Amino acid sequence: MVKQIIWSRLAHLDRYQILDYWLNRNKSIVYSKKLNQIFEDTADFLGKHPKIGKETDVQNVRIRIIKDYFFTYRETENSIEILTIWDSRQDPSNFDRIIKKNGSLH
Repeated sequence: MVKQIIWSRLAHLDRYQILDYWLNRNKSIVYSKKLNQIFEDTADFLGKHPKIGKETDVQNVRIRIIKDYFFTYRETENSIEILTIWDSRQDPSNFDRIIKKNGSLH
């Protein structure tokens, strides 16, 4: 059974900021479009294969690494909630804080 994909508000914001960064950096929409498609494909894949991500220290939260980004998500009975998209080139201590905060939300 394919699970419904739900993007959290933070994941939407992360996605927007990442795509906007590449748009401004490259002065072209081409890479942002490709990256957005990768994000969409990853979400769809997680809907079909929710256990593929690595378990984290936060209960019921998994992580899937795509390029330089960490997709964190939580599986429920009928859905996959994308919690964050984290650029792994950032300070890792911030990631730990964010995932613990957002992973505990229900």
